[in-house]
Amino acid sequence: MLDRTAAPHIKDAVEFDLELKPYEKMVLDNGVTVYAIDAGEQEVMQLEIVFYAGNSYEKANAVAAATSQLIKNGTSTKTAFEINEHFDYYGAYCSKSCQNETASLTLHTLTKHLPVLLPVVKDMITDSIFPEEELAIYTQNSKQKLAVSLQKCDFVANRLIDEYLFGAQHPYGKVIVAEDFDALTTAQLKEHFQQHYLNGHCVIFIAGKLPEGLFETLNGQFGQLALKPINKQPITNIPEPATQKKYRVANDAAGVQGAIRIGRQFPNRHHPDFMQMMVLNTVFGGYFGSRLMGNIREEKGYTYGIHSYVQSHFQDTALIISTEAGKDVSEATVEEVYKEMKILREDLIDEEELLLIRNYLIGTILGDMDGP
Repeated sequence: MLDRTAAPHIKDAVEFDLELKPYEKMVLDNGVTVYAIDAGEQEVMQLEIVFYAGNSYEKANAVAAATSQLIKNGTSTKTAFEINEHFDYYGAYCSKSCQNETASLTLHTLTKHLPVLLPVVKDMITDSIFPEEELAIYTQNSKQKLAVSLQKCDFVANRLIDEYLFGAQHPYGKVIVAEDFDALTTAQLKEHFQQHYLNGHCVIFIAGKLPEGLFETLNGQFGQLALKPINKQPITNIPEPATQKKYRVANDAAGVQGAIRIGRQFPNRHHPDFMQMMVLNTVFGGYFGSRLMGNIREEKGYTYGIHSYVQSHFQDTALIISTEAGKDVSEATVEEVYKEMKILREDLIDEEELLLIRNYLIGTILGDMDGP
């Protein structure tokens, strides 16, 4: 019988024996690799198709993002409304995203509806037509969104730190201006689509409660397309960091706070010390209880929040410290950041703090694994 007078044992996350279910690797007839994990009790699943079609591969600014955004906005047989209505009818959701190297299509659906949804996904990556009216709406909305964002100090700071870290001509550092949206044409989008989607390199990830005959279903829809397996892309962009190491930008004379970004290049995930550096970053500013938060938010009260994070790309990686603080304490905030850096360099992390960090990181992994 359960003894309700005794408190249950509280286990540290580090005590969990975390067993990851092995993935299954499949190769379609055209060589495209599929990685699948069949797990979970609920009849739901996620499918993600990742293309090498990000900003690094565009021939003009904003082309990759526009192609990704409009790939769902019309084929030769369905309008944007009809495509969205089809997914809504089956309680599914299809999202798209564009990063520096890759662009993705992600489908969230009930397992039983996969066979009726995949043909529409296939049409999107083989038959998108990029209607002129959809591009006009996208251009207008993007320009308006950019104009509003440029009034915000955090948006401006985020753009500038990348430019100063990698160089204005580097794919990681270039910024988009309103004229880039005006210059977009459907011909540019169709060319990017033809090269990097219809005939592009891609990989497929799928997880959740998977249906029987999954490989045959995927191979029937995607295995005969002109898609290619991913291959290692050569490094063609060399970073050109700014020589000046400190910048001040005033984009709002009436503003009462400043956005602070401090960054430097950082070992990438292939470096032997990368995992240790990720633990170190967590101690420094990687979670709510970090040293930066404890000092600058809790003790000094300079900001509502400050954090550091590792910005990982295929070619280069950076460590960024990010916060917004009142104008009158911005300089003091920067000084405190450097003080915490000095302490981290000179003083060992004690066992109690390290256990807390390990629990946090393992708990984060457990949370990430809760669902497809």
